[in-house]
Amino acid sequence: MSSGHSHSHAHTGHERALWWALGLTTAFLAVELVGAYWTKSLALLSDAAHMLTDVAALGISLLALRFGKRSADDKRTFGYARMEILAAAFNATLLFLVAIYILYEAYQRLQAPESIQSGTMLVIATIGLVVNLISMRLLSSGSESSLNVKGAYLEVWSDLLGSVGVIVAALAIRWTGWLWIDSAIGAGIGLWVLPRTWTLLKESLNVLMQGVPEGIDLPAVERVLLSIEGVRELHDLHIWCVSSGRNVLSVHVIADLDSRSVQEIVREVRVIALGFEIRHTTVQVESKYCESDAIEHRPDAHDGYSHGPAEQRAP
Repeated sequence: MSSGHSHSHAHTGHERALWWALGLTTAFLAVELVGAYWTKSLALLSDAAHMLTDVAALGISLLALRFGKRSADDKRTFGYARMEILAAAFNATLLFLVAIYILYEAYQRLQAPESIQSGTMLVIATIGLVVNLISMRLLSSGSESSLNVKGAYLEVWSDLLGSVGVIVAALAIRWTGWLWIDSAIGAGIGLWVLPRTWTLLKESLNVLMQGVPEGIDLPAVERVLLSIEGVRELHDLHIWCVSSGRNVLSVHVIADLDSRSVQEIVREVRVIALGFEIRHTTVQVESKYCESDAIEHRPDAHDGYSHGPAEQRAP
């Protein structure tokens, strides 16, 4: 009982820290957008886009926690965890477009630099640095025990570098009067955001397309499953991901049931799946692959997925 109670407190603490970090980051994002318009600083605008990635990451982390509490129902047998991926795909698309716009604007301004209020720019960037430090402090303890919180923590940490870049740009403009530095720093931050956003979009689309999760080698899984004593063939081996960390496997196993029981084979398949970080398995075991099954599992017949509990079918 004490273990579950402790876990509940940790979960609540993570959510509270995420809410505080999200509130601070969103408030400063609004300040930075107004400041970018007021000072005409592209570096500030670019950092605001980077701050938007933090808001997205924190929001997705909270979404994962909130929807993770909902149990599965008759319409959504895997629950609501996929909402996290939908939100990530939407935010990644938005941020990718913003980063492209910033790079385009940087090119335009390098051709014709605009006057910039470096003093106001410096003040806003310094406030941003403080906000990021506070957010990192709020999330630091949870980042050690929760991958979800760790992802948000790393996003805030990377945005801190953006704030430092804007401070450097403001000081350089103040001391040298070189206006092109603002555009150069802005483009640099945009280039920093772009590949990370593309990675998030690619991973989100892979989940939505039910692709093999990152880090799992399908041929390697197949080889290990075929090495199980008594297993002769595998059919319809599918591995996909419902949401972050929720990997699923389904497979049709043809085995020698004279020497091994269905329960023994299913147990070994599950143990192997756990070794590949796959905790939900659906296993169908038979002594032969019937012609009717071959027709039934054709791609044009249906998708071949079985989403219920592990199936143990006797010959």
